[in-house]
Amino acid sequence: MTLHVAAAELALEPAPLLSVDGVSRFYGERIGCADVSFDLWPGEVLGIVGESGSGKSTLLRCLAGIDKPDAGEVLFRGGTEPLDIYSVSEQERRRLMRTAWGIVHQNPRDGLRMDVTAGGNVGERLMDRGDRHYGQIRERALDWLQRVEIAGARIDDRPRQFSGGMQQRLQIARVLVSEPRLVFMDEPTGGLDVSVQARLLDLLRVLVRDLGLAAIIVTHDLAVARLLTDRLMVMKDGRVVEQGLTDQVLDDPHHAYTQLLTSAVLSV
Repeated sequence: MTLHVAAAELALEPAPLLSVDGVSRFYGERIGCADVSFDLWPGEVLGIVGESGSGKSTLLRCLAGIDKPDAGEVLFRGGTEPLDIYSVSEQERRRLMRTAWGIVHQNPRDGLRMDVTAGGNVGERLMDRGDRHYGQIRERALDWLQRVEIAGARIDDRPRQFSGGMQQRLQIARVLVSEPRLVFMDEPTGGLDVSVQARLLDLLRVLVRDLGLAAIIVTHDLAVARLLTDRLMVMKDGRVVEQGLTDQVLDDPHHAYTQLLTSAVLSV
């Protein structure tokens, strides 16, 4: 009896949503990222910060299955069995990106279908997960456009007619409408007005809390990292030089490079 209870308790122990072990990516002699390992838990937001060329975007592309690393393993636990994202078929990886994952690209044009209406861009994600009621899809799309500060009257306009900031907001709506388990974001607030940026960050925090959404966010903006992330990794020359709880890393940095980053922000 005791053995059965112990086994049941063991089975109920929470597991990381994403486990990263020794991920490395090289470009000839140059290091893209090297020996990166961490666990991401459901509902946790991890920030990756560093200067341009530090390897943070390279790492994100490897974690999202866009680029295959030269070494390492990434396991996603979104179902009954852990999924090695590099060993599954391209078709399975694409299905994962359309349903359980979301990717917000730094350039919104990489994440949008520019010749499809705004409502169609958002509605496609719902159709990918099986929704078929056109009226309900359009209603959800309209709701999400308004939540990211795009007027409902623009629902039939194409992204080409939008400003860069509006395209980024539309991309975020397209990704979040299907309530993915895990979202990857590369500089998600680039090009956004300060007031809209604040609203979107608040919205993301609500989704994390209410939906168990986990996110990995690459940003150069330490203010965004402080506001949105629970944990922070600092990268330099393709390697993680410091990581920990966001407030601890930013308020009491140990590595000289992290100290330089935070002092640069304070001196502005």
